[in-house]
Amino acid sequence: MNSFFSKIWVLFVVAIAVQPMYGQHLSAQKKVLKLMGSRFEITAVADNDTLAWAAINAGIAEVQRIENIISSWDPKSQTSKINRMAGLRPVAVDRELYDLVFRAKKISRLTGGAFDISFASMDRIWHFDGTMTEMPAPEKVAAARAKINWQNIILDPADHTVFLKEKGMKIGFGAIGKGYAANRAKAIMQNMKGMHGGVVNASGDLITWGKSADPNGWTVKIADPKEKGKVLGWLPVQDMAIVTSGDYERFVEFGGKRYAHIIDPRTGYPTTGIKSVTIVCPDTELADALATSVFVLGKKQGLELVNKMKGIECLIVTDDNDIVTSENLKLNYY
Repeated sequence: MNSFFSKIWVLFVVAIAVQPMYGQHLSAQKKVLKLMGSRFEITAVADNDTLAWAAINAGIAEVQRIENIISSWDPKSQTSKINRMAGLRPVAVDRELYDLVFRAKKISRLTGGAFDISFASMDRIWHFDGTMTEMPAPEKVAAARAKINWQNIILDPADHTVFLKEKGMKIGFGAIGKGYAANRAKAIMQNMKGMHGGVVNASGDLITWGKSADPNGWTVKIADPKEKGKVLGWLPVQDMAIVTSGDYERFVEFGGKRYAHIIDPRTGYPTTGIKSVTIVCPDTELADALATSVFVLGKKQGLELVNKMKGIECLIVTDDNDIVTSENLKLNYY
């Protein structure tokens, strides 16, 4: 549901240099590369260059490992095997993948189905790459929508199996996978020798921890949707995740109406009314899933959901460029 192009409103700012801190000279190194089909930016602050690069390379290796498990495009992955066996038999998977599916189902329950990893059956219907010239036939949408049902993802905790109850069902981790990968890369990096802090930015699924080499700390700037290139405000982030979902680059327009690339799993049709959702919370995986969920729920219900959750905040930009925030979001405006 999310992509690199859907995350361009959040600008991450960090000094990449050797700067003094608390009497120390720390090394801050950064690498930008393509992982999981998206742009990743990984930053490490360590005692020296060697330790910083060791942490970055370890973070990259962890993301690659996760991609091999959750990719629905790799026919050898466990996720692809689950999809092939839909309606046929359960598939035994690693505990890690089992737990990820389990957590995804919990979010589906929390959001009343606004988040649903079985949305992947819709990938045969909607295309946001410029090739669509008309709305898909309603009967085709309905047929694919009938395969979406998070309650038909059957888990067996004894054998760690995942079973898609109906043929034609598919699961995909586009709305949670990069957030999970960012969490795991952070966990690996922060426990390495000589590490003081860092950032993993998975195409806008961003998490920070520890110290920055910049005395101002880690800062995330929020771009102004009304004026390209202008910054609306900024947030200081310490041991925190910020995730944005948006439709700036991936959308279609039919009959003068704009349809975002994020599909409402309850209807099978793209969402309307919202341009972007930014979620702030301590966990990238949860923030990733909630950003999509709020997009689907809409401004009113989305804010109601977030305002009930402790330690989680959001910022919503509507199609009319109105900006609304949750009750306790402390955005610093320019």
